[in-house]
Amino acid sequence: MATSRFTAMVQSKCPKCRIGKVFEGPVYGFKKQKMPEHCPHCGLKFEVEPGYFYAAMYVSYAFSVGEVVTLGLATAMLTKSESPWVYVSVLFAAILIFAPFNLRYSRLVLLHYLSPKIVYNPFYQEALDKGMD
Repeated sequence: MATSRFTAMVQSKCPKCRIGKVFEGPVYGFKKQKMPEHCPHCGLKFEVEPGYFYAAMYVSYAFSVGEVVTLGLATAMLTKSESPWVYVSVLFAAILIFAPFNLRYSRLVLLHYLSPKIVYNPFYQEALDKGMD
């Protein structure tokens, strides 16, 4: 059975075969997130062209804006504080905490949803299901 695009993205799977891992290791941990140059299963080169992942910065920026606005409003509603230092400390901590998440999922959103050159090929999943791989 084919893996959905969203499930493949959440599980950090390759957008072409939806089997190989795009990132090695967990989102949060003591080791740096590592992204291989090619998919270990189908061989897709993740960085389609030089500087390709610069576009992921725009996706990461959108994630950060959403996180900061949400946490800023939540802080205002919960604390009712007028001190700017409360907001600065909460938002600074949030940016640091969400940085690994934003790095990984901004690249995955770019690969899965914003890259017209990369198309899912169900052959890889069918071959795996039949035991041909």
